[in-house]
Amino acid sequence: MTGEQIFLFALFGATFAFFVWGRVRYDLVAFSALLIAVAAGHIEPESAFEGFGHPAVIIIALVLIVSRGLVNSGAVERIARLVVAPDRAVPGHIGVMAVVGAALSAVINNVAALALLMPLDLEAAAKAKRAAALTLMPLSFATILGGMITLIGTPPNIVIAQYRDRALGEPFSMFDFAPVGLAVSVAGIAFVALVGWRLIPSRDRPATLKSGGDAGLYVAEARVQEGSKSEGKQLHELYPLANVHDIAVIGLIRRGKRLPGFSRNETLAKADFLVLEGDPKSIETFMGAAELDFSGSEKHDGGAAGPSLTLIEAIVPDGARVVGRSATDLRLQYRHGVTLLGVSRGGRRFRERVRKLKIMPGDVLLLLGAEDRIVEIAAWLNVLPLAEGRTQMLQRSKAGFAIGAFVAAIAAAVFGLVSLDIALGMVVVAYVLAGLLGGSEVYEAVDWRVIVLLGSLIPLGLALEDSGGTQLIAEAIVSATQGAPAWVVLAVLMVVTMTLSDFLNNVATTLIAAPIGVGVANAFEVNPDPFLIGVAVAASCAFLTPIGHKNNTIIMGPGGYAFGDYWRMGIFLELIVLAVAIPTILLVWPL
Repeated sequence: MTGEQIFLFALFGATFAFFVWGRVRYDLVAFSALLIAVAAGHIEPESAFEGFGHPAVIIIALVLIVSRGLVNSGAVERIARLVVAPDRAVPGHIGVMAVVGAALSAVINNVAALALLMPLDLEAAAKAKRAAALTLMPLSFATILGGMITLIGTPPNIVIAQYRDRALGEPFSMFDFAPVGLAVSVAGIAFVALVGWRLIPSRDRPATLKSGGDAGLYVAEARVQEGSKSEGKQLHELYPLANVHDIAVIGLIRRGKRLPGFSRNETLAKADFLVLEGDPKSIETFMGAAELDFSGSEKHDGGAAGPSLTLIEAIVPDGARVVGRSATDLRLQYRHGVTLLGVSRGGRRFRERVRKLKIMPGDVLLLLGAEDRIVEIAAWLNVLPLAEGRTQMLQRSKAGFAIGAFVAAIAAAVFGLVSLDIALGMVVVAYVLAGLLGGSEVYEAVDWRVIVLLGSLIPLGLALEDSGGTQLIAEAIVSATQGAPAWVVLAVLMVVTMTLSDFLNNVATTLIAAPIGVGVANAFEVNPDPFLIGVAVAASCAFLTPIGHKNNTIIMGPGGYAFGDYWRMGIFLELIVLAVAIPTILLVWPL
């Protein structure tokens, strides 16, 4: 072993130790390791930051941005809402949610898919009065499985595709992962829906959607649009839909006046306003489902390039500019382009129009506007935005455009008209021009920690490979499996990769395991593709711990899981993945 190899192995060992320790951010650890390697002379300074321009880094960032645009359009929500039924038995609910989660993860980032579906799962659990722990972990695992189906579903697939391009002269295409990914997903989903959820420790506390009683509920107004599904219905006909979205319809405004009582038998007409009570997200989703609009929506409509709108919650302190005044007094909508959508007043209801209500200290306002503008106006009003009180207004009228642009880009990449990174870049530009993404959202959608991690580890991985370090590991695996058939070596490589992925970021695992897989294949003088596909599958299989994959970390709090809960279902799922993936890989990608 050379001095360079010893240094790089020690550096990687220390880096992985810090990753597992978790006290220092993994992007800072990786970037520091890169600088250490440069200072030691094992990476040329002019090559140090080439990883940040690597196609894999660009594609991962663009996939995250496109995922945000698809969610903002309501296209994903429309699909998800069709499948939620709280009266389903647990296996049926898990099966449906898992299939939807896997399908979404195949076309958008799997973290985005879970973020969208988790509130729906919590909502269904609360209504069914069952513990969310029974269904959240299966949902998380299903979104991880679904990401294996396509090139853009999960970062390991992107990294492997680009590594194959460098090592063998051609990358994997969009659907090269599909045969193995589909087989693994089907088997995995069947397991988590029928058996796996029963292995999760029982949790007595049921899921809850709200805390603090009615204190966080807003009274808001929503306008009936011409030609909407609500027009011509009697008000009580919207009650079932309101119940689904945890909304109370508490009144009707017509020609500027609040009608007496609940007006349940009134027939809704264009320009009527429904008075709603609920939390911000429930109000937003109910308005979308009932095809309702908000007062002054024309002020926010910039046509195809209209801004992406955001709801923020802001508390009114004593002495704020808005105290004792109404939105109408301040001409908030017409002068400043911000709408007061709702007011929360300690759970109390009121009969005044929201825009004419005199604001009091302690009120919490629900403000709607373009993100950059709304923050500025909140400061002008001297109100204090709540840290977690931000809800994106979905632009459901643009769902068809969002889906069409995405499908066209993927088709162009599949048929070789443009490269995938250029195709996704064009989608991002289209989404920005259409107002589905604001300028700041383009940057907020990207997990920059992952970008820094990947950009830092790519030069380190290349240095280890160029030094012959990965070849040493490959030779060690070959030596340890001397005389065994190649499929056994593939299994060993996948087990090692899975184990690393349970404790390390899956991108870091892929960058190390990919060259080892090619080295093993070269030693056996067989096709390297099965080993690369095996690494991609195994690197995505982080089912034993809450730290191996971000989705597992996200569900830990809402599900009430302990660190040791994951392996109970995860160990069997990883064995199933191995049992299904290995023969499927060898069938589709013969040695």
